[in-house]
Amino acid sequence: MKYLSLLLLPTVSAQYFSFGNYFSTGPVATNSWIRQATTTLVLPALNSPHNGNLGLWPGMGTKFNSGADGHLVQGLAISTVGLHVHSAYSFTDKYNDATANFDQTVSVNGVKVSTLSTKSGYGAGWGTAMECQQANCGTVPEHHYVNTTLIMNTADPNYKNTIGLNGASGNLVTTDGGKTWTVADIKINLYTFT
Repeated sequence: MKYLSLLLLPTVSAQYFSFGNYFSTGPVATNSWIRQATTTLVLPALNSPHNGNLGLWPGMGTKFNSGADGHLVQGLAISTVGLHVHSAYSFTDKYNDATANFDQTVSVNGVKVSTLSTKSGYGAGWGTAMECQQANCGTVPEHHYVNTTLIMNTADPNYKNTIGLNGASGNLVTTDGGKTWTVADIKINLYTFT
């Protein structure tokens, strides 16, 4: 499979648009926000049949100090017809105090391939998505996000209670009272778009 790594929002198509399984967290406590989010997506085999425009992505919703919704800070792995390649895509979204931007980095097999810095507000929640556009994407194999870490601006000891799962599993844990949350392995189950 060939996946292109982008840090742009997907284009919505009127023909077909659907989401599959996910792992989701948030919202954060009112006195905290997500300062940094890091994860590695181990890409699965191609969806079958290989139709549509399939995007697998981790993302973080943001809010501004005014309370207004911010942006979706996300790193995308988008399937295209072509060479079959197994890769590990690592995504890091880190708040930069000097610029008040979120600095985003995508690495493929340990090599940095993309960076982007945006004024997006503060991290309010984090999760994964399986997104299909244009035409039915068929069956997407099981895949995994590994070594996921969320670092809060201040400890959010109840953040574990915000987890939402749809065809996914993973244990959100902290060893420092809620300042740092980790998930060793997020398993996203096989899903068939209909």
